[in-house]
Amino acid sequence: MREAMGALVEGLSGHAWTVLSHLRDRVRPPVPPPADRWHAEVTDPLVGPVRLSGLIDHVPLARRILIVLHGMGGSADRAYCAHTAAAARAAGMSSLRLNLRGADGSGEDIYHIGMVDDLAAAIASPEVAAYSEIVALGYSLGGHVALRFAGLAGARGGVRAVAAVCAPLDLAAGVAHLDHVLRWPYRRHLLDGVKEVYRQVAARRAMPLSADELLAIRTVREWDDKVVSPRFGFAGADDYYRQVGAGPLLPRLELPVLFVAGAGDPMIPAWSLRPLLARASSTVDIRWIRMGGHLGFPNEFLILNDVVRWLASI
Repeated sequence: MREAMGALVEGLSGHAWTVLSHLRDRVRPPVPPPADRWHAEVTDPLVGPVRLSGLIDHVPLARRILIVLHGMGGSADRAYCAHTAAAARAAGMSSLRLNLRGADGSGEDIYHIGMVDDLAAAIASPEVAAYSEIVALGYSLGGHVALRFAGLAGARGGVRAVAAVCAPLDLAAGVAHLDHVLRWPYRRHLLDGVKEVYRQVAARRAMPLSADELLAIRTVREWDDKVVSPRFGFAGADDYYRQVGAGPLLPRLELPVLFVAGAGDPMIPAWSLRPLLARASSTVDIRWIRMGGHLGFPNEFLILNDVVRWLASI
């Protein structure tokens, strides 16, 4: 009975903090430090050169730079990215808030949950490569990108350490959870964001789906099957999840990794994370937040400050 009540409280807290933190940030958004526009280019094997953008804050005398990765449907302008940039400056680090391709509304391309090429291009850019130490912090989808990059590139990738907050690991299970009828508000919020990215791309070049076909997509799996998979050469959603999932890479991680998850996260359920985290490398520091939701916690700013300080000191 006590365990059931605890799970109920965590679940209710998860929904509440997910929604309340989003509303708070809309009413009173955090103020980021001054930043310059940043641009780079990545060569995609199918569409050729793709421009990237972001916001870079060069802190005087800083040796370390933090690359911040947003979540699905988000961008470098999101409140959690702005707060992270401010926390990085307070910790003596420079920061780059990276837009995954097309997230800035440029219409360059669409992105997906395994988009490590964009992170690699950011690391290789002259403005970032000038720093002797590079770390990365990703939120939700961005956290998965950071973990996959660490698993694939390891110490050779140029990153000293990574942190992931509310990141998925079991992609198929996570998508099935999100696509449940009871979670339609979260799903719609995510899909609205990526559909807008698609519309901007379609305004610039021919895309497979018509406006009506795009509007008809109602689930994340359908998005992955009809949009992501054909664009990036996957055989379908299951093939996509299998090829880009970061979960199976956890046992071979060599870099220091901080993994922060909410026990009551309504979008990335704890049960989908625990089996994979149990097999993670000893370099992975796992921290569970008992009360809170998806990218929203009671002591959110303190928690995110702690994550940034960890990245500044590792």
